Amino acid sequence: MDDWLIDDERLPTERKSLLPGTGFFTPDSFDAERAEQEVRETLDGADVVVVADPDADGLACVALLRERHGEAALVPAGPHELDDAVAHLAEYAAEGVTAYVCDLCPDERDDLDGLDTLVDRAASVSWFDHHQWDDEATERVREAGVELVVGDSDEECTADVALRSLDGEFPRRFAELAAVTRDHDLWLREDPRSDDLADYAHWTEPETYVETVREHGADLPEDALDLLAERRVEKEALIEKAVERAELREVAGVTVGVTYGRCSQNEVAEALREQGADASVVVKPAGSASIRGTDAFERCHEVAAQVNGGGHPKAAGCKPDIYDDMLDYAHHWTTRGAVTKQVILDAFRSLPEEDTADSGAEDGADDADR
Repeated sequence: MDDWLIDDERLPTERKSLLPGTGFFTPDSFDAERAEQEVRETLDGADVVVVADPDADGLACVALLRERHGEAALVPAGPHELDDAVAHLAEYAAEGVTAYVCDLCPDERDDLDGLDTLVDRAASVSWFDHHQWDDEATERVREAGVELVVGDSDEECTADVALRSLDGEFPRRFAELAAVTRDHDLWLREDPRSDDLADYAHWTEPETYVETVREHGADLPEDALDLLAERRVEKEALIEKAVERAELREVAGVTVGVTYGRCSQNEVAEALREQGADASVVVKPAGSASIRGTDAFERCHEVAAQVNGGGHPKAAGCKPDIYDDMLDYAHHWTTRGAVTKQVILDAFRSLPEEDTADSGAEDGADDADR
């Protein structure tokens, strides 16, 4: 394929918003081989290692671990890369290593296939998270000998969990870093710095982010803020395109805002909430989707679980298993995610009815807490 065809820099905003980024067109086999080589090099001689989601929450945990141990080799892994990351640690980590897994939740049994080997190899394995764990995964991880700490996803981000679980005192900036990270990860939106952290984690290399927040905490330095200002020009344009093509649908008593595009899903979801959406579905050109809730809808993780995903009550992600070949992706791009939208809306329809008595009691407790 001619590189020119997938060159992001030449595309106008409208077309860029409809197509996946350049990385989508790299075969997974190539990425897997390169990732394995990088992991092998990263783990060579490391006494402390951490597998973490490379978003602001996961990387805040890495900063905490480096502050605690003086070092921690980072293996970045998204939710769908957890199985490979655990297997690579089991194969390439040094005997007697101290290992951590942060801000990741197993969605499939295969995600944990290398865990027993890793536990046998390591001096200790700790797992910090705040997603929605099922009983089977919880039992399997703990029976393997892992120290598992899962926080309340309505109250804590994983950085909170790591901060309270690690021994020793931390400088005050780390408590503030966890609080601001929580503000974005739980979609509280009370501290404007939380959007800065999320965007900076997205637009910089993981190592750059970790060392920056380790030194500065939640108050990013001037050069980081300059980068954000520059990149946000295009970000805002892509958000605007996604909001323009959104529609509100009534599904089983829930007003769902549905749209498509390469964009920052949280800001799009906020715009749709302001238009009256109880929940939002943002379908991405790469085939995945983000589901965001509000105080009126806190069952995003239940929707996502039906379509190959998971997450939190107010924020979840998924990638429906509906793409059999490139023709399916071509249809996805030209119809702006029509099939994916329908599959996810059907998942809203399939939600079991809530126990209204229990729901009312819980709502009352939440109101009292606020």
